Amino acid sequence: MAGAPQARGVTGPHVVRARRTGEGRRRFAEEYRVEGAMLAALVLLCAALSVAAPNFLSAGNLRNVSWQVTAIGLIAIGQTLVILTGGIDLSVGGIAAFAAMVGGLTMTRGSGEQVALGIAVTLLVGLAVGLVNGLLVAYGRLAAFIVTLGMLSITNSLTYVISDAKSIVGLPDAYRVWGRGGAFDGLPWYTLTFVVCFAVGHILLTRTKPGRFLYAIGSNEEAARLSGVDVRAYKVLPYAATGLLCAVAALILSGRLGAIDPDTGTGFELDTIAAVVIGGTSLFGGKGSLVGTLIGVFLIGVLNNGLNLLRVNAFWQGTAVGAVIILSVLVERLSRRRG
Repeated sequence: MAGAPQARGVTGPHVVRARRTGEGRRRFAEEYRVEGAMLAALVLLCAALSVAAPNFLSAGNLRNVSWQVTAIGLIAIGQTLVILTGGIDLSVGGIAAFAAMVGGLTMTRGSGEQVALGIAVTLLVGLAVGLVNGLLVAYGRLAAFIVTLGMLSITNSLTYVISDAKSIVGLPDAYRVWGRGGAFDGLPWYTLTFVVCFAVGHILLTRTKPGRFLYAIGSNEEAARLSGVDVRAYKVLPYAATGLLCAVAALILSGRLGAIDPDTGTGFELDTIAAVVIGGTSLFGGKGSLVGTLIGVFLIGVLNNGLNLLRVNAFWQGTAVGAVIILSVLVERLSRRRG
């Protein structure tokens, strides 16, 4: 009898901790099931390409992959925030092109090279257009699909009007630093920018009240409103952030290429939505993570790069990406049913 309490006192806490650890691991595996499946697919794809294309793992090709995923990855961060609230942004390509063109014209038509002014205008235009999207969706109570589709048409049209369908070439070196220059130890500025933006977005979603509110709005908007969340204000935030990130991506892309084209952002909307969906974020809102989006971005980037290395006809590349998107949505749907 005397030994029973002692045994419970010694072994009890260890058993409880072990049980809690096991439950925590199960919850983690359950929560990130789709992300884990896509990560496994990415690892397998990289392994297969390293065998099929010997130059896949070369330093030059890895830098090329890093460059290719940066612009899409930046916009996909904002797209994730939007989709988590149950919305969608189809205007990202138009915003990128319009912001870059307005900033480029501001920079080149003044007296001298007003690089700082051009960059500032680009960022402000992207933020402003994203803010308009958010206000129309949140306060105008319009469907996000319709608002952003209309904004895509508006920004594409205005880009061609103000540029007279001509590209801006001969960009000054100071403007191109963001897309070509190195920050330190050879690390490109665009890579550093992507890492910082991803870290900020991840902390926002996982460690702050606004992040929890975005999940709550996507899960049940009415319940979030009744809980005291300012739903309208928090629905504006993702669209404004996406517009700003579109401008950043446009600066990096145009700086790298040395020109600002009217069709700079063509296809960005489909690529970013694909990356978000592949990463496990539900199109119904309320479920997903930036970690999954990061995996989706690299999965698409590596797949396209690998198909180019294998000299697969470019017309078939869309089929491959589309198949991956459908498969990832199927995995996510099965995961929701199982949950």
